Amino acid sequence: MAAPSFSGTSWGCLILVLLLYWAHVCLGVPDPHVRARLMQEEASRRTGGRVLLTESEQKLSERLHKLKEQEIAGPQFPPMMHFFEAQPFIQRSPIFSLLQRMPKGAALHVHDFSLVSVDWLVKNVTYRPYCYICFTKDQSVRFLFSAQQPLPRPQCSTWTLLETLRAKVGNVTDLDNSLIGNLTLFTADPGAAYPSQDMVWKKFEQTFIVTLGLVTYAPVFKEYFYRGLQELYMDNVMYLELRALLPKTYELDGSMHDRFWSLRTYQEVSRQFVADHPDFLGTRIIFTVHRGLNDSQVKEAVKMAISMQKTYPEVMAGFDLVGREDSGRSLWYFREALSLPVDLGITLPYFFHAGETDLQGTEVDGNLLDALLFNTSRIGHGFALPHHPVAKELSRKMGVAIEICPISNQVLKLVSDLRNHPAAVLMSEGHPLVISSDDPAVFGATGLSYDFYEVFVGIGGMSSNLGTLKELAINSLRYSSLSPQQKEEALALWQKKWDKFVVENSQ
Repeated sequence: MAAPSFSGTSWGCLILVLLLYWAHVCLGVPDPHVRARLMQEEASRRTGGRVLLTESEQKLSERLHKLKEQEIAGPQFPPMMHFFEAQPFIQRSPIFSLLQRMPKGAALHVHDFSLVSVDWLVKNVTYRPYCYICFTKDQSVRFLFSAQQPLPRPQCSTWTLLETLRAKVGNVTDLDNSLIGNLTLFTADPGAAYPSQDMVWKKFEQTFIVTLGLVTYAPVFKEYFYRGLQELYMDNVMYLELRALLPKTYELDGSMHDRFWSLRTYQEVSRQFVADHPDFLGTRIIFTVHRGLNDSQVKEAVKMAISMQKTYPEVMAGFDLVGREDSGRSLWYFREALSLPVDLGITLPYFFHAGETDLQGTEVDGNLLDALLFNTSRIGHGFALPHHPVAKELSRKMGVAIEICPISNQVLKLVSDLRNHPAAVLMSEGHPLVISSDDPAVFGATGLSYDFYEVFVGIGGMSSNLGTLKELAINSLRYSSLSPQQKEEALALWQKKWDKFVVENSQ
């Protein structure tokens, strides 16, 4: 949904109202009618401010407003707490319960190795035959499925069958909880565990290395993705655009499959899920590589993305660079590689992470503007966007939506109190936004409901209403990489789900 524009007439009316207002201010007699007009104008510019609600929608919006008043007045207000501490309070919230039932459209910013809850990964996958484990010198673990004893790895203990280890230990629950702790950032005291961004990012990236050996086992790779779609579907998400490294996968005998196999498998599993759940719209893949690579390596990755898009145009959506921006290379560093599609006369959509930083004036702080200059389709995170008025104006004019992932931004220590999240400014201006969850499994979350809660209750505050939620859900489909016809079909299906949700919850 494009951001609302203001015609010359509306601007003229606003200027007239402002002149009248200041005239009254100078006289020391503010006009309450002028004040009301100004407040109405400001409200109309917010996300959802121009969404017309039906009678049933207005009833539900009023109900949500009362619930939010109670939530804000309560002894614990979750958005001002770290998510790990706030999660139990969120789960008890009647607003959260409503949001879980709400049709949320699409998840447009989720990463491949954090799609499925780690409980399922540990209690299901690690209990399968031939699952080996080794313990590293830096207090971590590695997994590998193998028909025979794996070869030793540097900095790792002797490989042991998990089945054998579980038979030896006295408390399997403690072992499983320890494994879960290696796959997630969750801790009872996040402030003490992660005193800096460097510390939390080190553990964050470590979790993906641990997950790698489990998820890249070919049979698990398929089941893991199907399970991920199930978890999204259970949270009333109807479409996914997955940021995926498309890693090489392996079989029990050690034979390997290439990236094309991984992409094809995503397509096949997604088709099977749609066949099993006809009201789910499917999946498209955004191929990603780490921004720690050099220019020649990224150039090869771009060539690979072009080849994948040519071979699998239905499922291949585009390309992105992932990893911590503050310690990685800037988009401008990769300008030769990223210019390759244009040089070849080929269109390769980009979906760049940019602005996931709280450091102003650094080289990577220019990523927002460079992402737009490279014609990105959306911007991942965009946390720093309010500090860049030119980039903000340009993204609005270009219709480039910002993928807001509030829980990720908080856990990775960009913001502590989500009432202070920069997206509050973007929402007040009606900037194009979509809500997503980034790496939900690593944060101990599932689906999109937790992030919608933080946006609706914390970032949006008392100004957000059902119109806000409706516009954000519609945005997720309008700003997706689906074709225009697919978007219209998706919106029609979503509208039916939305109308049913409103009727069932507005009484």
